[in-house]
Amino acid sequence: MPWIDLEGAANARDLGGLPTEDGGKTVAGRLLRSDNLQELTPADISKLTSEYGLSTVVDLRSTAELNSEGPAPMDGRASVEHRHHPVLPEEGLATDAVADVLVTSRSERDRSRYPDNAVTGHYLGYLEDRPDQVVAALRSVARAPGAALVHCAAGKDRTGVVVALALSVAGVRPDAIVADYAATGDRTEPLLARLRRSPTYSADINRRPADSHKPQAATMAAFLTELDARFGGAAAWLTAHGLSDDDLELLRAKLRAPGRADLQ
Repeated sequence: MPWIDLEGAANARDLGGLPTEDGGKTVAGRLLRSDNLQELTPADISKLTSEYGLSTVVDLRSTAELNSEGPAPMDGRASVEHRHHPVLPEEGLATDAVADVLVTSRSERDRSRYPDNAVTGHYLGYLEDRPDQVVAALRSVARAPGAALVHCAAGKDRTGVVVALALSVAGVRPDAIVADYAATGDRTEPLLARLRRSPTYSADINRRPADSHKPQAATMAAFLTELDARFGGAAAWLTAHGLSDDDLELLRAKLRAPGRADLQ
């Protein structure tokens, strides 16, 4: 797993090198994923902008989270565009730091969407509740002039779904998408330690044992299966909800097409 070692983030990685169904691989330095960026150091920012060519941060947190957490160190970097696409309904102080810590009413809705796994149902809820924001997040990734970094709080749930859609459009094998999603489990301890330091997330994190916060591969596998069965796949769902064919091709090319440096 191509982890990006940062002092101020525990769950950052580059989504290059993932195998595609036609025998190719995604290109490195195009799409990154992470937990929140509130603790980035100057060295972290330099690494992301200089080594990875970061041009666009796609922030999936709610407005309440942004207001609670306050400005992040990257916010002052003029060369990096910040795009805010909250994929949860804007309901008060809901943070969704870990998607399976749910209030009763939301849990019931999630279970009704997919009775076998409430978290899979929760992920399907992003598509149902905020299709405009999910599509806009993918559009921001597609149009980023350099590397795009997608993040939420933990970089697991909201980030996992948006990244899975992007990778599916690029033709990444489903088993590789699932493996990338599950890889967050390797960083659970330092990730939860970071979130516990924040008043925004500490209460959610401390409700249950650390192991219960680990992502389960079956959750993403079921989501991908339902995405195909209900909507005909990621590309079909995105175009049905407003992503243009041009942006769809931009997204696919961003992850697949070699750049000049890759051809040398």
